[in-house]
This record gives sequence, C-alpha cells and structure tokens, in this order.
Amino acid sequence: MGDVLHGTGIGRGIAVGTVLRMPDPLPEPADDTSALTPDAEKERARASLAATAAIIRLRGERAGGSAKEVLEAQAFMAEDPTLIDDVGVRIDSGKTAERAVYEAFAAFRDLLVSMGGYMGERATDLDDVSQRVVAHLRGVAAPGVPDPEHPFVLVARDLAPADTALLDLSKVLALVTSDGGPTSHTAILAREKSIVAVVGVAGALELADGIEIVVDAATGDVTVAPDDATRAAAESRAAELKAARSAATGPGALADGTPVPLLANLGSADGAADAVEKGAEGVGLFRTEFLFLDSATAPTVEDQKAQYVRLLQAFPGKKVVVRALDAGADKPLSFLNDAAEENPALGLRGLRALRANEPILRDQLRALAEADAETDADVWVMAPMVSTVEETRYFTALARQLGLKTVGVMVEVPSSALLADRILADADFASIGTNDLTQYTLAADRLLGSVASFQDPWHPAVLKLVGEVGKAGRATGKPVGICGEAAADPLLAVVLVGLGATTLSMSPSALADVRAELARFTLEEARRFAELALSANSAVEARAAVTSAATP
Repeated sequence: MGDVLHGTGIGRGIAVGTVLRMPDPLPEPADDTSALTPDAEKERARASLAATAAIIRLRGERAGGSAKEVLEAQAFMAEDPTLIDDVGVRIDSGKTAERAVYEAFAAFRDLLVSMGGYMGERATDLDDVSQRVVAHLRGVAAPGVPDPEHPFVLVARDLAPADTALLDLSKVLALVTSDGGPTSHTAILAREKSIVAVVGVAGALELADGIEIVVDAATGDVTVAPDDATRAAAESRAAELKAARSAATGPGALADGTPVPLLANLGSADGAADAVEKGAEGVGLFRTEFLFLDSATAPTVEDQKAQYVRLLQAFPGKKVVVRALDAGADKPLSFLNDAAEENPALGLRGLRALRANEPILRDQLRALAEADAETDADVWVMAPMVSTVEETRYFTALARQLGLKTVGVMVEVPSSALLADRILADADFASIGTNDLTQYTLAADRLLGSVASFQDPWHPAVLKLVGEVGKAGRATGKPVGICGEAAADPLLAVVLVGLGATTLSMSPSALADVRAELARFTLEEARRFAELALSANSAVEARAAVTSAATP
C-alpha cells in the first residue's frame, strides 16, 4: 500500500477511483500595448463580461439549490458597474481588454481580501469570474472541471462554485482538495450534492493523473495506490453505507428510540419541496438574507410576507425556524450598514446591525408574524450574533410585542454559550451556529484559507461550549438545536446529541446519512462519545477517538 495523505473529511462516505486533476488556470495576460482603439477594446470587454455573466447565470439555473444562489452572486460580479468602469480606465491607458480585466479583477480581489469575513471568501469567486472572462476574450475554453467518459476522483487546489455546480455526479466519485476547510463552499456544496470529499489535504497536488486512491471521508484519509485488501475493505464499506442510507427512513431517532428531529437549512422558499422530499421534519434555519442582498432598499413588509407564506405553506404543522437578517459589515447592505470596518467579523453585524436600524428589524418581524397568522406552520424566530443577556431580552421582547410566539437566539459567540443558562431564562430556545462558534472560539476567520486548519468543530473547546448550552437546555427545559455545518457530519451529529442537542438542522442532502448514523447508537453511547471527544486535546484526536469507538 502507498502513502496515506490526511485532510478533513466531509460526511462519512468512502470511494475508490483514479485521479483526474483540475487543469491549471490560464496564464496571466501579457502587459502589452493594445493594437486596437480603446473603444474597440472596451466593446470586446463589455461583450465578454456580459456573455460570462449570462453563462454563469444559466449554469446556476441548471444547478439549482444553494449553487444557484452562489452562481447568481458570481454573475453580478461580472456586471459590477465599478469594476466595469475600472476596466474602461485601464483600457484608456493603452491596455488590452484581457489585461485590463485581469488587473481590475485583481485589484477588486485585493480589496475583498482586506475586508475579510464573508467578503474575503468572495475573492475565490472573483478569480473564477476573471478567468472565465479572459478565456471568452481569447476564444478558448474556460478552465474548469474536466469531462472524461469514465468515472474519476477530482483533485484540485480548490473548486470555485461554478465548477462544483457543473460536476457530473454520475462520473465524479469523490473530491480531494489541497485547500479549504469544513465550512468552505466546496465542503458545503459537496454535502449538498452528497459527494465524498476530503478537503485541506497536504500533498494532494502531487497526486498524478491515473493513479488509484481511496478517499475516506470518515477518517479524512486519502490512501494512494491501495493494495487489494484495502481496496476490498473500502468497497465493502461503501456498499454497507449505501444499504444503511436506504434502510433509514422516517423521523430522526437514536437506536433506543430517543427522538432527534432532523430539519433542513434553507436559503430561500425555492428549496422547500426538495427538503420535504428528502425527509426534513421541518426547517431549522431559514436564512432571510436572499430577500435583502440584491436590493438597493429594504423590501417592504408585503414583499417579505409573500416569501414567508410560500415557505410556511410547504411545512403545515411543522416547525420552521426563521433567522432574522444576518448582515452587516461583512455582508454590507447599502441601506443597513456599508461602512468599512477594520475587522468586520468582530464588528457591527447580525443583531447589532439590526438594532442600529430598528425599523428594518420591526418590518421583518411584522411580516413574519402576519405570515404566521395566515399559515399552519409552527413558526419560531431567532436573532443572529447574540452575545449578551441584554441583547436576548431586547430581541425576545420586541418579537413577542410584534406577535411572534416562539422566540430564541443563535449561539455563535462564546459569551452566549458560557451564559446559556441566563440567556435561556429569557429565550424560548437556542440554536447553535457551529461555523461562527468555531471561528470565534479559535480566533480564526472561518473564510480565511491560511487558518483553515483551525476551522474544525470537532475541537474540544468548541464541543465544551456546545455542552454548556446543552446543559443549560436540560436545566431550563428549553430546546437546543444545531444549525451549523457540524450537524451534517454524521458521526459528529451523534456527539452533538450526546452533548445535549435536541434537534439537528442541515443541508437536505445530508439528512439520509445523519438519520442512518443516529439509528446506530443509543443516547448512552452518544453521551460516551461526547465524553471521549471532550477529553481529547485536539480536533484530530477527538475525531479519531470517537471514530475508533464507533467502528464495529
């Protein structure tokens, strides 16, 4: 057997296949003086920018799901007026359209990286758009996912959303990337599409085309040139996982019958039917940002209400947890908060931004209350980025005043986890956002590749905080949900239940795997796994200890 490379596995799947590497990006355009007039170069640039936006948007329509939202955002990048103006200025100085596009996008990229947070993550998307525009100008194929006739394991530095959206799932056996962490777009979209994936693998780019590898998401291992026994064991386990996935149906529950409702994370009402089809027992996180991000002004109460009614009608009699607008300095909105901040992840975001613009919050809560009154769903509402007891009291009082019955908070900041007993004295429930809780606990921006190794919710410090919230939930008799990406990791989901989580919410495609994994263990075993993870000194140790204990 050959070398074993290590990374972060996404889910519990396992696959065997031959490597096919993503092609290298296009070379940087030469900085030559254009032989055409500036007007001619500008027309070339305009045509290619518009064509690229149209192509990306069409791919988004075909992909659907969260890929559609991501690709729509990419299309807007190609149409950004400020960026287009910058291209024009550079062409006026004698640049070719190719060079002007390259330089303008690079300058915009540097700006986004300096902003950090959500905007920093958009830098990868921007690189992808730039490459596609330059390819269109040159009349060559845009760099992207290879499309051979045979199945393969795709190996890449990282995947742009446009690439991930175009994967042919009948051919792609697994994904291996050298960059990215468990909350990267690649990881999130891999979960959504149920693709076996291991990200952040050191040495991945040294894998040669055609070599056989075993990709084990449960352990995060990539085995190079496996021997016959290793290959057979992997194929056997893949068959067992497929059978268990098919056998697990109905409401989420542990092996001893302890119910663990499995809910869906949704970004718009469009995904409701798919979530129901995949067995979602309700919605644990409805992100309302889609209503606001593409608007120059805040949407009206009536506009919001119509969207909420669409969602709620898909879940009659079921719980639907709606998160108030989670935006601010790291996702600037012109009508909410577009002021530059040195460190937006620690700035005026979430509830902080809403309090500074209370009419927007009041309109959202009023629209939700009116939609609730007209439908049969069990509507819950929660505030993002709550860090104090006082903020909890502010939000719960306002939401109840405006007619909402079940009001809670997101636990994403260590302070709210440590004071969970006091917060739950006022809130009806808590929902833990493990993505942000991990970044704030380990002081590592979850969207920054250089600290991706810290972005692991298996870390005992993160799990200890989850346990504090779980303990507070039991003491107060209040529900504690998990709605971060950690809930989509099947074995970690069992640990989270052992720590006191009463519901789990995730991408709809992850529901089947998590349902199957929960059904393997009792509550007593889940609590034992939780203790094992808490007693570890690192995320790697915690995952390894629980994986070993859970392996038959």
